[in-house]
Amino acid sequence: MTANSNNVRAVIFDFGGVLCFHPTEDRFARIADLLGISTARLLEIFWAHRIEYDAGLLDSRAYWTSVAAAAGRLLPGKPFDDELLARLGKLEIELWNNFDRRVFAWAAHLKSKGIRTAMLSNLPHSLGEALLATPGLLDPFDHLTLSYRLKIVKPEAAIYHVAAQGAGVAPGEALFLDDKLENVEGARAIGMQAELYTTWEAFLDQAAGRYNLPMLLQSP
Repeated sequence: MTANSNNVRAVIFDFGGVLCFHPTEDRFARIADLLGISTARLLEIFWAHRIEYDAGLLDSRAYWTSVAAAAGRLLPGKPFDDELLARLGKLEIELWNNFDRRVFAWAAHLKSKGIRTAMLSNLPHSLGEALLATPGLLDPFDHLTLSYRLKIVKPEAAIYHVAAQGAGVAPGEALFLDDKLENVEGARAIGMQAELYTTWEAFLDQAAGRYNLPMLLQSP
């Protein structure tokens, strides 16, 4: 095992905003256009029931039915159109497929050097299964903690304990990277080391050196 000054034996990565870039407005606009509403209005209703969706308490049909109803696309008592559901599901997955290959490459490098790697993310079933079905995508990670499988979400304490246990380390031996402050604070509350992640460049400049972890000599 590679030694480092902060006793980090595992790095745990969030997905959205860390392993992939945040969706651009034009990607959300594709969904908004399909529903016949503005992108601003879509963003309001898109996030309204997202926690329940990520927690696996709503399936794709239930989630998108609520969005379509809020958009005025679904009349009371009218069944949801299967073709529309399929198109929305496809566009939803495409929101999150702009991967940051530099972070994936670093995760693979850490793994090759004996540092445990994991992904901990709030994800709905549809997106999580799409990621799992992508050949080789998640190979850099020793363990995956996915909210829809557990029916719990960040920043609940239990999900961080599952992630640390899955990585095979004590919470204090894990470094967690997430783009949301409440999730970083949730990790710190159970004893994890954690950093608020904004960009790969900022992480390299401001945080990476604090942990003395193996870094790539050159980003891909």
